[in-house]
Amino acid sequence: MTITAIVQAVEEYAPRALQESWDNTGWQISPQAVTSGQCSGVMLCLDVTPAVVAEARALGCNLIISHHPLLFRGPRTIDGSTPGQRALVDAIRAGIAVYSSHTALDSAPGGVSHHLGTLLGLTDMRPLSPSHSDPSAGLGVIGTLPGPGITLPALIDLVKKVYRQPALRVTPGPAGTTIPTDDQEPATADTPLIRTVALCSGSGGEFIPDTIRAGADAYITSDVRYHDFLDYGRDIVIVDTGHFESEICTKSIFSRIISQKFPNFAVHMASCEHPPVQYV
Repeated sequence: MTITAIVQAVEEYAPRALQESWDNTGWQISPQAVTSGQCSGVMLCLDVTPAVVAEARALGCNLIISHHPLLFRGPRTIDGSTPGQRALVDAIRAGIAVYSSHTALDSAPGGVSHHLGTLLGLTDMRPLSPSHSDPSAGLGVIGTLPGPGITLPALIDLVKKVYRQPALRVTPGPAGTTIPTDDQEPATADTPLIRTVALCSGSGGEFIPDTIRAGADAYITSDVRYHDFLDYGRDIVIVDTGHFESEICTKSIFSRIISQKFPNFAVHMASCEHPPVQYV
């Protein structure tokens, strides 16, 4: 199996043309620079760190596929002074090619946000910010929960379960919506229900006005700024998750893409990755 054949499978699912103009989806270290082209194993990760490169090397993988680009803003000097530069140097020395699919995977039909929406039980999903070149692609999704909807406490519990996160930052939303407490009163007929939900994996605060215009009851994303909470927190329920927790599922998406195309090929998910932020 060749390295380029595996990456081609990823690009068929998430074409590089879908990436945002500021992004660096694509080869970070090309196979021509470090290896013969035959793939001895692929390591999947969210971030390319020295620990991920070491794990790939220990398992005999000469290809790493990540969500976040290893090279985002071009370095002026390669001196190994940062974790990213150390990962770059270590990968080159070990003969490991690196490919990243960032906003291309985010925008692909069935991409990261769609994957999360499916786990949350959303139906009738459509892109929140459609791509100009493909209306079925785009960043974020908006969809509906089954039935009449759920209360905010139930939504918070659902997001915690799906994102595997013990705590969230949440706004109360429109008047009448309640945030759960230890002595939470049971829902009544007058309790507002959340049915239309928008979400965006990673940092999606810029789309809050879009979610309000689209009529969403709640918006789930990460890295929301204080002033976004202040300006929009009474117009829509904002659920702020961890960035890591919203995108670690990319390893499962990459694994599914590769395994469906090459069912007998060994695919490894980095086991050394852990949330960089702890909730105490």
